[in-house]
Amino acid sequence: MFQAVLNDFVKRGLPGISVAIRDHHGLWLGSAGRADITHQIDMQPCHINKTASITKMLIGTLTFLLAEDGVLSLDDPISKYLSSSTLKGIKNADKATIRACLGHYTGIADVIIDQDFYLHVLNQPDKFWEKEELLDFVRGDDAVFSYGDSVRYSNTNTLLVAMVIEAATGRPHDQLLRERVIAPNHMDHTYYYWHDILPPDVVAQGYFDLYNNQTIVNVTNYNTGSGNGYTGLYSNALDLLKFVEALFRTKTLLAPSSLTQMLTFGKREVNSNRLLGLGCMKDFLERPSDQFAYGHRGRDLGYSADAFYFPNQDMTLCLLVNYGTDAKSSLQQVFFDFRSAIIDAMMK
Repeated sequence: MFQAVLNDFVKRGLPGISVAIRDHHGLWLGSAGRADITHQIDMQPCHINKTASITKMLIGTLTFLLAEDGVLSLDDPISKYLSSSTLKGIKNADKATIRACLGHYTGIADVIIDQDFYLHVLNQPDKFWEKEELLDFVRGDDAVFSYGDSVRYSNTNTLLVAMVIEAATGRPHDQLLRERVIAPNHMDHTYYYWHDILPPDVVAQGYFDLYNNQTIVNVTNYNTGSGNGYTGLYSNALDLLKFVEALFRTKTLLAPSSLTQMLTFGKREVNSNRLLGLGCMKDFLERPSDQFAYGHRGRDLGYSADAFYFPNQDMTLCLLVNYGTDAKSSLQQVFFDFRSAIIDAMMK
């Protein structure tokens, strides 16, 4: 049943799909399409894909673990850890707390939607970006709303949290992410680029209709800021499932009070089918009211991913598609339809 859905959406144009589902029948792993179109390599469940913003859920988890250790408090202002020169020109940063950054109610401008940043990515696709370089793109930008008045997703928020983690601990956040989250949960096929070297031959190529001419282009090496907190995690569907279930199903990752805070959701964004928690989302609000899920979406230039746990059904869905749906293209709606179709199949 699930395989038929995957096959159908590859026929409709998605290059490759890898999925892990756990329901009352057990664990199902499946794939369809190509991991590499040029070399005609089939997508397999073992293939590693970029998970994009799912990185934020691991950063959020790490932040809560550090709060449990007493290293920081979520209600600390980020200015306690980051210098005035670092935050100079970033509107609302002087007021922002760690909690507000995790919950996206700072109003701080989003580096990822900055047109100048994307022009730089297109001109220097394989550049490794430093945190301060990324912040420079939003210096002087207007806040999108007054601090705390609304909710709007901003990658800059998680970039700032990663910087706070390093300032509070005196250690690189990538090392802490591996020690506290990736390794203990046996995510043996998960890498945090660019800090980790990606293994050869098992990373799926990423694609997008870059020139809007109905032709997909290999954009694997286009780097939208990987390794700076808001993106850069590469993984396979099974590793993502391990993490999501440890966090939301068996609840072995965080203390109950931490998980309660993580699952405290803010105002609904305009024209959105999700609510934002602290490093996570409550998604699929367009579905029947009992079919919501906890987790996170991941959208990048050449990859799309979901990692979600449905508490009322006790089901988990982790999916990876090697096509970018963060920007408009003819396949964007095909991906959205795929999300709906695979969940429809799970709910039958």
